[in-house]
Amino acid sequence: MNSISFLTNILFDGFFAAIAAIGFSLISNPPRKTLMVSALLAAIGHSIRYFLMHAEFMGWSITVSSFIAALSIGILSIPMAKRLRVPAEVFAFPSLLPMIPGMFAYRAIQSLAKILENSSEESVSLHYINLFFYNGITSVFILFSLVIGVSIPIFVFRKQAFSSTR
Repeated sequence: MNSISFLTNILFDGFFAAIAAIGFSLISNPPRKTLMVSALLAAIGHSIRYFLMHAEFMGWSITVSSFIAALSIGILSIPMAKRLRVPAEVFAFPSLLPMIPGMFAYRAIQSLAKILENSSEESVSLHYINLFFYNGITSVFILFSLVIGVSIPIFVFRKQAFSSTR
């Protein structure tokens, strides 16, 4: 892949994550000034994850890449919370939602349905059992990495995070 198309893919990934983050933010009816911050943080976080996963010299797993992206969202949310005088969670959590591992969870449930459908055929069932556990465990680990990654900065910078609304 050449560098122009790789950069374009990163920008498109960030753009679509920003749109999703705005939609997720609107669900909780936040102040309007936080919508663009949610979009920006989602674009940055998702772009970081895409870069770490797809760069030729990186090629990290989705779990580690998601952790680093969530950590960056958490770190960037602290000064933004202070500046806008809202809790960091208002735009940190909607920024994480586009990184939820929906396809892994979907494939895990799909494999579970196939296991129940083909319970009499042993070789087919073993294949779907392997798929179920692979996708299910991957989904759980991605979720854990997102939660831990965004929580670390909020707990490390506790004073700044919780004094931002004063």
